[in-house]
Amino acid sequence: MLKFHYCILILLTLCLAGCDSDVRDSMNPVDISPPYSGTIFVDPDIIIASDPNTFDTIAYVGQSNRTMFDRRVNDWITENPYLFNAQYDDGLSIEIQVNPEFETIEAAQIQAEKYSYAFGYLPTALRKDVETSWIHKGTNPFGGGNNNILIHVGQALEYERDGILHETLIHEATHSSLDSYHATQSDWQLAQIADNNFISDYAFENPVREDLAETFLLYLAIKYRSDRIDETLKNNILNTIPNRISYLDDQNFNLYPIE
Repeated sequence: MLKFHYCILILLTLCLAGCDSDVRDSMNPVDISPPYSGTIFVDPDIIIASDPNTFDTIAYVGQSNRTMFDRRVNDWITENPYLFNAQYDDGLSIEIQVNPEFETIEAAQIQAEKYSYAFGYLPTALRKDVETSWIHKGTNPFGGGNNNILIHVGQALEYERDGILHETLIHEATHSSLDSYHATQSDWQLAQIADNNFISDYAFENPVREDLAETFLLYLAIKYRSDRIDETLKNNILNTIPNRISYLDDQNFNLYPIE
């Protein structure tokens, strides 16, 4: 019976892998037991309100057509959003695009200011390629990539209720600013293989698309916020992904204002 279960586990691993199979095919499936389902839910105190923030100014600059992704229709849309220019004290800026469904400049500015400030908690390395942010109504998942952070404000309220809004933004900003440089880099993939595990089920199921974003949040936690996390979390991070931590350490990311 044990041999049968072992064979089934191998088959499930290969079926789940799809185009991401190379990394997992190099691992021993018996050893793959991620400690978490997803890392944004692990600890709400990796970023807290009293942490330093790089947000500087925001200015309304008018309305103009923009192509935006909207998870409510799961497609690209062209809208005439309210546009705001958010500036940060490390010299970076983000164009905040607020869906015209918010109806007035004043209502749009409330959303733009809220999320512009939230982005200010993110280190420079995670904002460097974030050029825009799309803000819509709706309770739909956030998104990263496309040099953008996608926000649905209904979902944001749920993240705030659980205390994980900023942790989620770290995940999504990693997609925009780090994935294209590191997710398929050979040394990163070797670190995955050497660790022979993933920090979360979500990373395991999507080793190229999600592993870096799932890992980076807890990398920040163990390296720069270790006083805020409990011993179980510390041990799980150190025991599960030590080679990924070493890889990320070697990159010398600009982590201002966290570091």
